Amino acid sequence: MTTLTREQWERKETADWWSAAQARRRQIYGAATEMMLDVAAVQPSSRVLDVAAGTGEQTLMAARRVGPTGYVLATDHSSSMLNVAAEAARKEGLKNVETRVMNAENLALDADSFDAVICRMALMLFPNTAKALTEMRRVVKTGGKVAVIVHSALEKNPYHGIFGIAQRIGNIPPPAPGEPWMFALGDPGALEDVYKRAGFLNVPVHTVAIQRRFASTADAIHNRQNSVGDTRELMNRLTKAQRERAWVEFEEQLSRFEGPNGLEVPGEVLIGVGTK
Repeated sequence: MTTLTREQWERKETADWWSAAQARRRQIYGAATEMMLDVAAVQPSSRVLDVAAGTGEQTLMAARRVGPTGYVLATDHSSSMLNVAAEAARKEGLKNVETRVMNAENLALDADSFDAVICRMALMLFPNTAKALTEMRRVVKTGGKVAVIVHSALEKNPYHGIFGIAQRIGNIPPPAPGEPWMFALGDPGALEDVYKRAGFLNVPVHTVAIQRRFASTADAIHNRQNSVGDTRELMNRLTKAQRERAWVEFEEQLSRFEGPNGLEVPGEVLIGVGTK
């Protein structure tokens, strides 16, 4: 009988949660991901590196674009996540996808070996964002592009408003500038600055609207309460009474987006791109 360590269980739980939420993420980030691939100039026969690929929705989108003569390497620190991505590629019959466990800040790859590098919803979580982007720049060919998607500011994303509510109720200070968290690069200027520190010039940052759809406010709350990562960690810092108060207040805020078609919550992401 195989016994998993606590860390392995946590990684498996995270991978399972992300796998189950794939369809919802496609609905939310699909158009923005296509735009990221566009600005990264991903095209037939391209060699693409997907950094912090997770369960690989954007990996598969890139693989479809590059076609059978192209190649996509999906890297992540979590083997459980990459197993989900590899299985999804296998089921779809995509033979141009490879997965490897790898640290984003120390890519074990040759310089100038990819036509494009992409990174969706992960750069802001790296301990050293400039180092990660510097590594991405190193492995892309001269003239190649590195494109990322990150969350815009917290106030532009009411679905994540539970963070601000919990911080206020629990008197928890927000992360310090430079500390990794979901909204660390939410200011377009911050994203442009980290690109420039990594050696890129003339970095355009695009603001892209997204929308989350749920059957009801209750459905959205249930989804939020069962999420993993930052939300769970933050709520665990509150007392039971504080948690209950936070969820009630969050529900009140979300309900203003409910209408005849269910709950439609607006949001915003940033797409940055730099050329080597």
